[in-house]
Amino acid sequence: MDPKRLTAGVVGGLAGGVLFGLMLQTMGMLSVIAGLAGQDSVGVGWVVHLAIAALFGLGYAVTLGNASTSWGRGLGLGAVYGVIWWVLGALLIMPAWMGMPVLQVGQPQLLSLVGHVVYGLALGSVFQAMTRPAGAVTSRA
Repeated sequence: MDPKRLTAGVVGGLAGGVLFGLMLQTMGMLSVIAGLAGQDSVGVGWVVHLAIAALFGLGYAVTLGNASTSWGRGLGLGAVYGVIWWVLGALLIMPAWMGMPVLQVGQPQLLSLVGHVVYGLALGSVFQAMTRPAGAVTSRA
């Protein structure tokens, strides 16, 4: 795999992770994220959240990077990728890991869906910006 694409996935994942993390902090959810590491501090929540965001960004580069051939596809694939991780992460893996009921959808999960879509859009955008061929964007004077 092309190191440039892998780097773009990680950087895109971190960019999306920061945006989503700010939403999580506003919602008071970073201490819940820290619970994945057996902690309850906001700082640990940030570290866990950004590590996951970078890892998932890498996953995007490996699984969908070659299909991200335009801005539209990059944004669309990023948004879909975010929704997939909302189902897998927020509705299945995280609640199961923490001994909570899975597949429950209420207001917190719907806000999480918005955050996951924002994450995916940022990821797809940054990935596209970092991997498009030089000179691919031209301006008209």
